[in-house]
Amino acid sequence: MAIGKWHLAPREESDLAASRKRWPLGRGFERYYGFLGAETNQYAPDLVHDNHFVEPPKSEADGYHLTEDLADRAIEFLNDLRNVTTDKPFFMYLAPGACHAPHQAPREFIDRYAGRFDKGWDSWRAETHQRQLDLGILPPGTQLTDRPEWIQEWASLPEVERRAYARMMEVYAGFLTHTDFHVGRVIDHLDTLGDLDNTIVVVLSDNGASPEGGRHGAFNSVAWYNGVPLTLEAVLPKVDLLGSQQSHGHYPYGWAHAGNTPFQRWKRECHEGGVADPLIVHWPAGTEARGEVRSQYLHAVDIMPTLLDALGVAMPSTIDGVSQVPIEGMSLLESFTDPATDRQRVTQYYELLGCRALYHDGWKAVAYHPMRGQLYVPGLDPDAPFADDRWELYRVADDFSESNDLADVEPARTREMIERWWAEAGRHGALPLHSSRPVLVERPAHYEPRSRYVYRPGSAVASPAAVDVRHRPSVTIADVEIAANDEGVLLAHGGRFGGYSLYVKDGCLHYVHNVLGQQRHRVSSPTLPLGPHRLGYTYTPTQNYAGTVDLIVDGDMVASGDIPQTTIYAYHLFGEYLCIGFDDGTPVDDTYVSPFHFTGLIRTIVVDVSGEKHRDVQVELEAFFATQ
Repeated sequence: MAIGKWHLAPREESDLAASRKRWPLGRGFERYYGFLGAETNQYAPDLVHDNHFVEPPKSEADGYHLTEDLADRAIEFLNDLRNVTTDKPFFMYLAPGACHAPHQAPREFIDRYAGRFDKGWDSWRAETHQRQLDLGILPPGTQLTDRPEWIQEWASLPEVERRAYARMMEVYAGFLTHTDFHVGRVIDHLDTLGDLDNTIVVVLSDNGASPEGGRHGAFNSVAWYNGVPLTLEAVLPKVDLLGSQQSHGHYPYGWAHAGNTPFQRWKRECHEGGVADPLIVHWPAGTEARGEVRSQYLHAVDIMPTLLDALGVAMPSTIDGVSQVPIEGMSLLESFTDPATDRQRVTQYYELLGCRALYHDGWKAVAYHPMRGQLYVPGLDPDAPFADDRWELYRVADDFSESNDLADVEPARTREMIERWWAEAGRHGALPLHSSRPVLVERPAHYEPRSRYVYRPGSAVASPAAVDVRHRPSVTIADVEIAANDEGVLLAHGGRFGGYSLYVKDGCLHYVHNVLGQQRHRVSSPTLPLGPHRLGYTYTPTQNYAGTVDLIVDGDMVASGDIPQTTIYAYHLFGEYLCIGFDDGTPVDDTYVSPFHFTGLIRTIVVDVSGEKHRDVQVELEAFFATQ
């Protein structure tokens, strides 16, 4: 049974007409409840139950939160199993959306940390480092790496910035504690069922802390995915709303750096701050170890063979007649009972978006390559040849935090490690190198872009398959019938943090374009007559992602307005699909409450996008790279 974040199916296969072979049930799970993308709104998620989309069991107004729902569903799945059989083994994959952005949690959890981070990331990082040493999590003598000069010194910040940044970390801490509480409910239920002692519980993170909030953090991180700079001015007026349903936030990269104490760097990179993650194993029936620390070098690929070894199960050479590729991992089960075992991984290569690293026999070589849209270090060129990247060398057996670069002291060893990296990368299919995913090659999909789309009410279309009206001439016409007091959404794409909506309210037709939750540009018609009508709008782009909207009623233009700014790249990273006859998730406009179903009759909605699309390729590429 799989519960929570999936993010293992292409976006082109996330719609209702897609093959489900890369969805959880298609990959071998028998039950699923969660979301398919990289992230989702914790208060209004896009949910899948088994192979179909479903609505959350209650609304955000009623206090819904995804993490609580996932824990409820995990407990339900366990009960479903144990109500039928008391001894059938099970595998549960529980992946909450926390603590990935957006950072959203109930106020009572956030407020537990009020004032706790007022001393800032420099002080918190030093205190955390000392706690890690005192607890024995770090080897004795592990050094705290320096804060890079391009991360602001906390003491140098104005008071207004410190207050905003401290609140962002309070939100993150509350988000984490809220998650811990609900995961704890699942663990407690295993105990109630009598299954806890003989259940192998593995708790791990998937990467280092994320710098995607930029220097100032974000009230709406969707702006960052659109290449819009995240400014402090966008956050300050709304600090008290951080973590709420009105925010889609992220913290500044100063806190990401502190979150990776004692290491350098962070998510998306190959220094230990990006790839060294917490791992906790709990199995009372299988080991007498309690609260102990292990020092053997382990990679994520070693977890599955270790679990198979613990279960006494051999990896089959074929499954359903298909030969299986060799397992690259190794079992480290011996470390469960022998803290001093010398059985561990000797060599491991890393490559991520052009960053590279190699661990070998207590040494690690690592090269940072800047990525477009991720220029945290001033002056670096993402188009520079990989050969120009500087390799660092660390004796991590004695320098756990990568604090002492020995590349200039041991040039021969550095060259040897680089050569070994190339060999390992070639053997594992990591070549050729690129500093981002190839973006100019079209990915296969089961649908093709059209110049004319005909929609019928009642369904939502995932963004990759939906009509793309951005930055191109378009005509949208709804064939409807309106009676007295009818209202609701005809067509909407996006939500509270960006999108557009065409709807009827107070007897008038309205169009709104929501620019990243920062601006809403509306055009409204005079009062509509009752009866059958063809309602819609035309959009004419002008320049710099601006345009004009003309509202149309039965072929006549009845209102017109300028839209000085539209969305550049995406209304939302995942979810908030194109909805026909309603607005699911969060509302595009704050003049109505989702789902705001249209109460009249919709026969069809036709969208014509045969005109040429206006594009600023450089801007769109920058925005695209920000999502990688």
